Amino acid sequence: MTFTWTAHRFAGGALALDVANSVILRFDPARRIDRFADAPALDAFPAAANRFCAESTRFGALLPVAERNRARLLTLREATDRHFRAQVGAKQRPDLMADLLEAIASILRGSGNGETAIALDTATAHSALSLAANPEPDRLKICPNCGWLFLDRSRNRSRTWCDMAVCGNRSKARRHYHRSKEEAQE
Repeated sequence: MTFTWTAHRFAGGALALDVANSVILRFDPARRIDRFADAPALDAFPAAANRFCAESTRFGALLPVAERNRARLLTLREATDRHFRAQVGAKQRPDLMADLLEAIASILRGSGNGETAIALDTATAHSALSLAANPEPDRLKICPNCGWLFLDRSRNRSRTWCDMAVCGNRSKARRHYHRSKEEAQE
């Protein structure tokens, strides 16, 4: 089955969150899918991020991650996910912040190539560092439908789902189905 990166896959509002969200159904071992485990999907991610990511203009054209740096990107992805999920839960975890900063430092130490284009791993490290340095805990949320992390940029901070067109509609359809089923049983 061929996988295509679509705009919905970039609903996080920041590149670091979009990278963290590359694991589908993270907490369901039976259905969990790691989109970066497939090398062609990982290689296609930067081009899709150039089109769909909220931070696409910040970094310019993203390049694929060099094969030797893929493990560091995955370490950063997992550290980003753990740290920001704890932050949503209002848990101050210095150990998770330390893990995130170590993962960022590991990538940034090896990124001094002087090229004008930036690789996905380096851009993700910059994005995660910006999120950590300028925390907006009331804007960082977890989608109740899919479990993805996202930034709520709505004026009144009332956004519930990562993507209204996908998760919002699924949630509303589920509620309607259960409501209709209950009414039919009465």
